[in-house]
Amino acid sequence: MVAIEARQVGDWWRSIDRTLLFVVLALISVGLILSLAASPAATVRENISDPFHFLYRHSFFAALSLGVLLFVSSLSSRNIRRLAALTLVGSLALIGVTIVIGHEVGGASRWLRFAGFSLQPSEFLKPSLIVICAWLFAEARNGAPIPGRVIAFGLYLTSVVLLMQQPDFGQSILITLVFGGVFFVAGLNFRWMLGLATTATAGIVSAWLFLPYVATRVERFLNPDAGETYQTDTAIAAISRGGVMGVGPGEGTIKRLLPDSHTDFIFAVAAEEFGLIASLAIIGLFAILVARAWMNALKLTDHFAQLAVSGLALQFGLQAVINIGVNLDLIPPKGMTLPFISYGGSSMLALALGAGLMLALTRRRPGAYLRS
Repeated sequence: MVAIEARQVGDWWRSIDRTLLFVVLALISVGLILSLAASPAATVRENISDPFHFLYRHSFFAALSLGVLLFVSSLSSRNIRRLAALTLVGSLALIGVTIVIGHEVGGASRWLRFAGFSLQPSEFLKPSLIVICAWLFAEARNGAPIPGRVIAFGLYLTSVVLLMQQPDFGQSILITLVFGGVFFVAGLNFRWMLGLATTATAGIVSAWLFLPYVATRVERFLNPDAGETYQTDTAIAAISRGGVMGVGPGEGTIKRLLPDSHTDFIFAVAAEEFGLIASLAIIGLFAILVARAWMNALKLTDHFAQLAVSGLALQFGLQAVINIGVNLDLIPPKGMTLPFISYGGSSMLALALGAGLMLALTRRRPGAYLRS
């Protein structure tokens, strides 16, 4: 039994894309370091006595996420689809529950609270929706007797409608962009792309007209004098103070004034204490992650794996771009974590699930890759 398990681990290690694995592990490690820097200031703002409360919780979820990543990365393609389908159904059901009895924060009901923990189902919706839609597009291309495109479009619309009921405009935008990317890579015709573009445009206009908080954020971004911009102003001040080399680990002062410094604005903490060089290194890690995944996707022989890997990598990249863009005041503020780095149990576990799916689909199996 021990020999069989050792052989399985050896096969997994030889087949896994170690570059992708090490980049994900590096991002998780960066998150732990920045959590150590941001936790004391965050606990003071939250009136928590233990200065390393968020570090301990972040470490717990990082360890748990590592286990999820390693387990999922060992699954077969069939089991990947099964896991994604179960996660998608469960996520949609739980999002519906949050709309009714969810914990409300800032006017949005996005979390379920139990036993001292909060669960955000929408985080798990993203990777599972990407994988299932990729499978449906691939089946449609292969001539399967199911309306794959119609079902995929229906799942996307259902997801966005439920998210907007919470409301969660940021996640809706991210899902739309990623779904559109997978749509494009699938090679679907112009009519389908026009339909998606029309739907997305109608959704944005509706959000502007009927969701006051969306219009307010956009107006504040376009005209900072029209309202309060404390978060982004403080983030910009922290980034400016860091300069090229940073003020040093634990020496940041503006982070003490920055709301959500351990979650949405963790990039500003990195810039203040470790400077421009560290900030560019973080951006570089995300660039390597996305580029490596897309390079692998181009070589895969399975169309489903190509679409799923492309979509998952696009999710990581776009989420990082949105988070960093908010920190730099390049886009209106949104509640979006920096993948693998920001504090947040649901986000960490869901991102580990997505990374595990990506690693599993890019493993080197017989016939999985085109010959050079």
